[in-house]
Amino acid sequence: MGAIFGKKAMVGFSSLLTVTLLAACNNNASDPVDSSDNKEDEPLYIQMFAGLYNELPEMDNAYWTEWQKQTNTELDIEWVPSGDLDTKMDLVLASGDLPEVLSSPNVRPPLVNAIKNGAFWELDEFLGDYSDYPNLKNNLADDWQKYLSVDGKLYGLPRSRSRIDIGVKMRKDWLDQLDIPVPTTIDEYQDALKKIVDEDPAGSDTLGLIGHGTIVADGTDAFATAFGAMEPYFTDDGGLVPKQLTPMYTDMVEWFSELYADGLLAQEFSVMKLTQAEELYKSGRAVSYARSIWWDKEYEDAISRTQDDPEIVNLALEGPGGIGVNLATGVSGGYFISKKVPEEKVIKILDYLEHTASEEITDLSYYGIEGVHHEVIDGQKVLNELGEQEINTTAKGAGVLAYAMWGKVESASGSKEYNDAKKEQVEHFDEIGTIDPMTGLHSDAWLNEWAKHVNEWETMVTRVIVGQISIEEYEDYIESINNSPAMMEAFSELGDEYRMFND
Repeated sequence: MGAIFGKKAMVGFSSLLTVTLLAACNNNASDPVDSSDNKEDEPLYIQMFAGLYNELPEMDNAYWTEWQKQTNTELDIEWVPSGDLDTKMDLVLASGDLPEVLSSPNVRPPLVNAIKNGAFWELDEFLGDYSDYPNLKNNLADDWQKYLSVDGKLYGLPRSRSRIDIGVKMRKDWLDQLDIPVPTTIDEYQDALKKIVDEDPAGSDTLGLIGHGTIVADGTDAFATAFGAMEPYFTDDGGLVPKQLTPMYTDMVEWFSELYADGLLAQEFSVMKLTQAEELYKSGRAVSYARSIWWDKEYEDAISRTQDDPEIVNLALEGPGGIGVNLATGVSGGYFISKKVPEEKVIKILDYLEHTASEEITDLSYYGIEGVHHEVIDGQKVLNELGEQEINTTAKGAGVLAYAMWGKVESASGSKEYNDAKKEQVEHFDEIGTIDPMTGLHSDAWLNEWAKHVNEWETMVTRVIVGQISIEEYEDYIESINNSPAMMEAFSELGDEYRMFND
């Protein structure tokens, strides 16, 4: 592993999953981060591990050159394809051979364990009262610290993203074509899927709902919310039961099994990768897909190459337990600094991350350079062809950024009219949506006990959906987990942590 993060080493494809790119150095960069020891013009070299959500970027392109110029950095980033990110990150954490900065889109148990084992710097002592970090103090989501803290101590700075994020997408043009009203309930959604799949408007075995991984990955929480699984669920003695072990989640799993039996859930869902699901939707093969709302314009543009006038609508489906909109916290994981980094460089890296939380750098990450990546049309910045190539999700993966309410809704390549209509379509999500009550909780008892069951649980979910076991067998399986003394202890600890976290 050490070879991957060798200082200033130029590495090509280190595996089928990852690459490390060494960015070009710009010694004339303005607004320097490293202003100590009379080295104001020397870029700060930073090793980083981050997710790749688009094509592999050229770090000497116009966007990344400008980013490094404005931050006076030399970024050596190992870009890891998003579909392999969790697996690769777990390997890196287990090896102990960490990059200087690890960017994680979530705070999963392996990361929490690494934090508890002393792998990353605790940041409170560096940040103090934030008087030296005005962007971190003023430009981020409310209460961002609690989502990146473990045992009451702060270990990360946020990857700022909007609370409104995931949308359950549906092809409105197909609804209109078949004279089907836009669904507002789970039952109407299921009926609409059935009618569209039967009519096969794609002309090549139209798929219904697609996703990737266990169930439908990004969209699972939206559907879980409709079934009530995102509301806090307590045992009789006050223990908090995580969503996947609640009766409401089981109801959702049973519903997915109905979709599967009717041919409305992609048959390969359990083995499908994110990139495969995305390509299916972009090719116009599927009716519904749950991903971030800002993808709509890109998906519509891609579909329009083979189908006329595609239109995507994002749904808020009412189910037996609520409205199917799950909200993010405004904190999509964070940036964690390896304990191997010396204290003097930790301060420099924090200065860099503080700078990336500025409005200027945030604007750069969303729109690039005027005249190079975007033009201003009707008062709105609209990406041109180069902008569409270089400004994307991956381009936002090397800095904190300021909180932007519409950051995961607006398309940088969409017109003002398009984006205004999209915002009007989903603005109520912020009021009706639900945040997972487990967010920010890191009970040792839960992490240790769930690690013993999670792989088998995922297999059992898949088996009940595809009809290999009955829902009754699945319910018995869940009950056996929940009634075990170790799991009951974990629920109790989670309940105590939940009450402290939300006090």
